[in-house]
Amino acid sequence: MTKLQYAQIIVDVPTMQTNQPYTYVIPESMIESVRPGMRVDVPFGHRHVMGFVVGLRATTDLETNKLRHINNLLDLTPVLNTELLNLSDYLAQETFAFRISVLQTMLPNALRASYERILKIIDEVDDDVRDRIFKGLDEILYQARELNVRDIATLTKLQREHKIEASVNVTNRSKIKTQLAYQFNGDVEFLENERQDLRPTAKKQFELLMFIMGHLEEVWVKKTLQEMISVSDATLNQGVEKKWLSKKKVEQLRDPFSMNDIIPTTALTLNEEQQNALNHIVASSDAQQYQPFLLEGITGSGKTEVYLQAAQHVFDQEKTVLFLVPEIALTPQMVRRVKSRFGAQTAVLHSGLSDGERYDEWRRIERGDVKIVVGARSAVFAPLDNIGLIIVDEEHETTYKQTDNPRYNARDIALWRGEYYQIPVVLGSATPSLESRARAQRGVYELLRLTERAGGAKLPAVDVIDMKATLADGPETNFSEQLKNKLQDRLKRGEQSVLMLNRRGFSSFVMCRDCGFVPRDPNCNLAMTLHMDSHTLKCHYCGHEEPIPVVCANCGSNRIRYYGTGTEKVETELATLLPEARVIRMDQDTTRKKGSMDKMLQKFGNHEADILLGTQMIAKGLDFPDVTLVGVLNADTSLGLPDFHASERTFQLLTQVSGRAGRAKKAGEVLVQTFNPQHYAIVYAKQHDYEGFYQQEMAVRHAGNYAPYYYTVQIQASHVTENETAKQMIQIARWLRSRVDDKVIILGPSPKPIAKLRNRYYFQIILKFKHRHEMDVLLTELQNRAQKSKNGLQLMIDREPVSFM
Repeated sequence: MTKLQYAQIIVDVPTMQTNQPYTYVIPESMIESVRPGMRVDVPFGHRHVMGFVVGLRATTDLETNKLRHINNLLDLTPVLNTELLNLSDYLAQETFAFRISVLQTMLPNALRASYERILKIIDEVDDDVRDRIFKGLDEILYQARELNVRDIATLTKLQREHKIEASVNVTNRSKIKTQLAYQFNGDVEFLENERQDLRPTAKKQFELLMFIMGHLEEVWVKKTLQEMISVSDATLNQGVEKKWLSKKKVEQLRDPFSMNDIIPTTALTLNEEQQNALNHIVASSDAQQYQPFLLEGITGSGKTEVYLQAAQHVFDQEKTVLFLVPEIALTPQMVRRVKSRFGAQTAVLHSGLSDGERYDEWRRIERGDVKIVVGARSAVFAPLDNIGLIIVDEEHETTYKQTDNPRYNARDIALWRGEYYQIPVVLGSATPSLESRARAQRGVYELLRLTERAGGAKLPAVDVIDMKATLADGPETNFSEQLKNKLQDRLKRGEQSVLMLNRRGFSSFVMCRDCGFVPRDPNCNLAMTLHMDSHTLKCHYCGHEEPIPVVCANCGSNRIRYYGTGTEKVETELATLLPEARVIRMDQDTTRKKGSMDKMLQKFGNHEADILLGTQMIAKGLDFPDVTLVGVLNADTSLGLPDFHASERTFQLLTQVSGRAGRAKKAGEVLVQTFNPQHYAIVYAKQHDYEGFYQQEMAVRHAGNYAPYYYTVQIQASHVTENETAKQMIQIARWLRSRVDDKVIILGPSPKPIAKLRNRYYFQIILKFKHRHEMDVLLTELQNRAQKSKNGLQLMIDREPVSFM
């Protein structure tokens, strides 16, 4: 049988030309070691680059004397399995991205950084290996360039035989965290002699020695050892001097939830609708068939309990579960729910973890130490094997879409992985995206409905308040008389309230009353938001910051006034209206510090605050039994955006935040303040009528040729010069129109609504067409042409964009 001699390698050079694998010769000494999914060091041009092995071949049509050789292996075992390698190929084509970018996105930052790999002997090895490779030491730093290929092959074989183990120190990033431990002596005769020689008064030494004799050769972490037997540091040091035990460093995995006390829970009794949904999911799992389910359940209907019991069924079959939530804000709560059922078998992955924590969690998953993974968008790449169930909670959320390259949607990847493993995928939401609901209507997804709140709770009554009338009768305020009275009532009754305003900061903008001048960010040409806590104007897009002006930069007037509102201003107004109320403000400005969001929610859950004020991050997933009032301070913040999703997002947000009220035995109430009380998104949200909204919005989408009736692609270009951007995009539009038929709708080019960002000017073209992949060949050619552009133009192609801003 001919041995494999060639490796297909994706090199770390992000251009479309390198999207196809390059063929490299595998040196004979590496043939037994190289596996798909490993990273290797290869020559490319005049330099050395990292590459991913994506395939192996026994033959090649290329001239072998012109092929270059792999220099070194950077891994002893693959960091990506076959499934994820296949996914990377699909995703590169689907998102018009570089495959190397996709491969690196799948790995934690620690594996993308420079790193040191430590090799450690854990079983008997040949004296030659110990002396020549390990230099007589128990562990060495693995430096591929200092080892010959024969030694690398030997090390690979030893790791497969579990005689050595590899760990990674990531330089300047995350390092493997260690803690002090002790290795006990295993020489029974020596220890027995030591026991006989002990003085009768050395009681602590005697206790330590007896414990060692009961646990020969074992390794004990110092903290755990001192919890088991009450011995001091001095006694342990004496034991080391007498060679009863020896000091060593052992790895300490970082647990993001180690400080949290999580109380175990048991499964709850399901109502008829919940049980029916669970039965369908379990049946699909047992049949080992791919089936997407759309679990459409009103807020508080117990979707999470269905998820947990379906996960338990799969877990009992020794399969793994991937559980996605839309954003970090929801992750701690969901992790608590999952950990309370599955304990240490739960891992968590999201961008809020440190590089070290994320790397440790990734390794726990990759090694098979855990069966359940909970996380936000990037957790969809968790290196799980034998997946039995994938759950996507709040499937409608736009945060599942990555806005940077590669522009993937985690929901779509979850479906791809579900089909790969032939398993059920549960998409859950109280307000499903129109695209998902339409697929369920066509039978692509199976629709499961939960129409009743769990535990007999009722949906809250919703009142819509016309703020035009409120402001006509009095001074400018964020609070209608009705909302003020309801807040005071809740304070008297000892109940809690949630207030949402989807705009942070103190004021929307600053303006001179004399000449109308509005200070703008020089990088983006946008009006900056006022922040009173830092006494600055900030751009929320590029981070530019400057002091609040005292005089107008245009006319010199000192009549500077603040317009609009934000959560910070509402907090100030609340302090005046309800000085006795304890308020927690939760927005991007107050939750920057790691763990702050979770602490705030725990504090609110412990009744240490009366009012939770925040942006849309408080609208989803929160479940507090004493919240009986929800106030939406301005329901119109997203209605006026130049985006066909605006009505859908408004309806979803209002329905989700309304669902935070009355989730237990106490009745809930919702007040929605708006300047557009007749808008259908607000009217249907008031009635908790998803079906009514779905029918009307689908009619609007059909009339406007929008999704889900048409597929959409956004082509975006940017340049430091506005004229150059416009000129290039006009040429692209002409090129496209000359190559597509009349059924493809081409809109633009036109400046984006935010036309300047970080000193670059942005134009866009929107394509709408009937068949998902009919434009792929043309768009790939366009991407290739843009790669060869020498004039500084940056081109981006985004399939199904979630925003056109």
